[in-house]
Amino acid sequence: MSERVIPGRSGGLITLDAADALWAGSTAGSAVPTVSAALTCFPADAHAGYVLLGGRVVATEKVSGGGPWGVPEREVRRAAAELNAVEMDVRDLVRIGPFRGAPKQEHMEGMTLGWRRRVTRELQELGDPERARREGGRSCHLAGVDWRRVFVEQTRDDTARTWWLPRAVVRLLDAAEHAETRWLQAALTRREGAAAAGPPSRSGQVPAAGGRQTTGPDGPTSPPRAYNGELQGQLYSVLSRRAGISRKVAGWTCAVCRTAPAAVLDHCHEHAYVRAPVCHSCNAQERPDHLYRNDIRVADHYTRLFQTHTADWLQHWHRCPGCRARTTLPLPHLAAWTARIACQSLRPAHRDPRRSRGRTPCGVLRVSWTGSQNAPRSCLLTVAVDFCPSGEHRVLARVPYREAAERFRIWLTEAAPAVAAAAGPDSLDGLPTRVAPVIADTSSEGLALF
Repeated sequence: MSERVIPGRSGGLITLDAADALWAGSTAGSAVPTVSAALTCFPADAHAGYVLLGGRVVATEKVSGGGPWGVPEREVRRAAAELNAVEMDVRDLVRIGPFRGAPKQEHMEGMTLGWRRRVTRELQELGDPERARREGGRSCHLAGVDWRRVFVEQTRDDTARTWWLPRAVVRLLDAAEHAETRWLQAALTRREGAAAAGPPSRSGQVPAAGGRQTTGPDGPTSPPRAYNGELQGQLYSVLSRRAGISRKVAGWTCAVCRTAPAAVLDHCHEHAYVRAPVCHSCNAQERPDHLYRNDIRVADHYTRLFQTHTADWLQHWHRCPGCRARTTLPLPHLAAWTARIACQSLRPAHRDPRRSRGRTPCGVLRVSWTGSQNAPRSCLLTVAVDFCPSGEHRVLARVPYREAAERFRIWLTEAAPAVAAAAGPDSLDGLPTRVAPVIADTSSEGLALF
């Protein structure tokens, strides 16, 4: 394939149309689907001074004398190579919405909408034909990724819709959003410095409003650093109100996967302590799949939490001083663990009609609870099966909270001895005098367990 190369420019600039063709051709065999007009189709905008390709920011430049916009060919190829290296399991899905009470993002001059908001807005427009017609019905790609081809919509009880994307795509888009944020922050810093020092030189231009000729900041922004417990023991209610905390969080890599940039502060909802900064993907994986306030469905992602990457997740949960001191998990996680591990032997199996031999586990595990972790004598976990093919096997077990907690302590010493050694009821000093119950406690037992 031949590209139209703009002569006389360092780095080998190519036009946006040529870059589109290069991107589409270079990513044709990628596991992640891409679009053919990644640099010229909405929401890409060369006038902003950059475009997003996969998880990379590619600066746009305009040839002097009124020439066309161009991008460095090597950067397009590099972004394509990075995307081609991404492996994707279409069954490993992350819920991306809709959520009630979505967190507000910190505003920064020139920052575009996050990809989650962009997806939500477009999906809502599909349910409002008049609004879609009024706004032109533009379908948007995300950093050159054709997210619609891997988008999954699920319905629950024929009423509640949920939206899902493969985890690999979510990680990729989170990386793109992080790279964009850091790029804009660096550009803003350079612009402020240039304004204080006088007119910028031609080689040091930064993005400007109104579509004027711009280039990206020369020199890469500093990469995220590893998280080393800097926020340990701090209360989320206090830390989340501090000015600039979102930018500080973005300076770390995710404390769980240690690869993606952090985006949110994960915290324990029962003890109110910050655990660590994590990426959106790990935050979604850690979140219990709530059906109701005291009822969760134990989905496949719990395999990773309690079987394949057990030690990493247990260490993360025990970053909360309350969970670590009491050698337990928050109630929804303890309930999921009880259904997944402690009651695994009770789950029936049925013959798999797709195979001549073999059996598949029955239905989908669900666990509910009555009472509160603050009243353990009355707290009871009920493990059941939904969607049994034969209509049988409803309730598998009823496990008292104290029994579940004790089983977890025993299992913890075998599954993650290093985490178990760091836990124990010997560091209760300094814990909040009142913990936040997951379920409102109306009994008089109070903190009987503690």
